[in-house]
Amino acid sequence: MVRVGETAVKKQGARPSTVAGYLRAVPAEQRGVLTKLRQLIRKHLPKGYEEATNWGAITYQVPLKRCPETYNGQPLCYLAIAAQKHYLSLYLMTVYGHPAKQKQLKDGFARAGKKLDMGKACIRFRTLDDLPLDTVADIVASTPVHAYVAAYEESRRDR
Repeated sequence: MVRVGETAVKKQGARPSTVAGYLRAVPAEQRGVLTKLRQLIRKHLPKGYEEATNWGAITYQVPLKRCPETYNGQPLCYLAIAAQKHYLSLYLMTVYGHPAKQKQLKDGFARAGKKLDMGKACIRFRTLDDLPLDTVADIVASTPVHAYVAAYEESRRDR
């Protein structure tokens, strides 16, 4: 039985350790959508982030050598994409806690006439047609790694 929030990949057994393995493990329909979204992300991703698999998803993260002092010892996740049982997820971590980026995202969905199904940083969707890809690309490109690390470090100073 698959629990709520459990990824399609996790229910099939051990989590793949590579992006290629992750993509092979998801159903073909989801694989096609994730592959195209991955191409868009890689085209617009600022230099300095690395692509990996972590947390049951394809992640774009700050390498530990760049920011080793994280709250959980894991690389800082900038964004991620994942196959869930009934939908796909796009995690835009820079949108969470950043009102201007939240507004940019919401406005992009509204301009495109698309419904935004979102948690704190997780956008749920089924096809690429569900996303305003130009807005997603702009948000992906918006935060260089040094700015993301600086914002993270500032957020931890108060703790």
